[in-house]
Amino acid sequence: MTDAARFEAASSIAAVERDTGLPKDTLRVWERRYGFPAPARDANGERLYPPEQVEKLRLIRRLIDHGRRPAGIVGASSEELSRMLEDCLCAGEGAAAARDDSLLQLVRLHRSLELNAALRQALMKQGLQRFVADTVAPLATAVGEAWMRGEVDVPEEHLFTEQVQNVLRSAISAHAVAGARPRVLLTTFPEEEHILGLLMAEAMLVPEGASCLSLGTRTPLADIRTAAVEGGFDIVGLSFSIAYPARQAIDGLLELRASLPPAVGIWAGGAAVRDKHKRLPGIRVVGDLDDTLVALQEWRAAHA
Repeated sequence: MTDAARFEAASSIAAVERDTGLPKDTLRVWERRYGFPAPARDANGERLYPPEQVEKLRLIRRLIDHGRRPAGIVGASSEELSRMLEDCLCAGEGAAAARDDSLLQLVRLHRSLELNAALRQALMKQGLQRFVADTVAPLATAVGEAWMRGEVDVPEEHLFTEQVQNVLRSAISAHAVAGARPRVLLTTFPEEEHILGLLMAEAMLVPEGASCLSLGTRTPLADIRTAAVEGGFDIVGLSFSIAYPARQAIDGLLELRASLPPAVGIWAGGAAVRDKHKRLPGIRVVGDLDDTLVALQEWRAAHA
């Protein structure tokens, strides 16, 4: 970032007070006593705080809320503060941050490091499958509802998705087993760009011994067919968000079903196809995350 861009992105002391909850007088005292924060000055001599300092102040405030003294943490780096916060959460001091409303608040306030720490703590406590069902899925619903109310904008939604993806991908990699069955190919149709549904499904399946490969999002139907057949996959799993047109999802699924060998199963999940099983013969409509495990049991019973 150039100096000019950094200057434009800087926050006034009033904005920092609103954002972090740290009083202006406290910020001035810390500046004199600890040398941090170290704001720039505008043409009128008013303090301007760059984004990285504001993010660090957010972490400091959270740690103070957990009982840490300013003298022991103000001089630490953002990375060190993030680790301290994660330690607090692991010790049970941040149990409230694991609640859906608290996590949503972290999304709203762009507190990415704290959100990441809270998600990882919830994962440690719940295990991968329950973390997906009891934390990620409700939080995704809450973020979506906040979007509809105009309380969350594109940057906040991207922050949420990025942090959840990072946590899920790391956890999935730790559970993956090569050569397991069934072999599941995961993707979305060309106009569907939401990947979180795929990751949640994969996180439910991999601990059960399924072998999953994700093509990512927006894959043409012909490419899905080619990958499924040439790759020897048992199942093609597709996710449809609430924004995807139901009629388009149904037409695409029926076209894909007609193009695939009968031995290759198709699982479809997400809000756009929920309760559409009567209109999708030959396709397993997955109602929710727990139903993913039911579908897996059905497949294994049929292929014992």
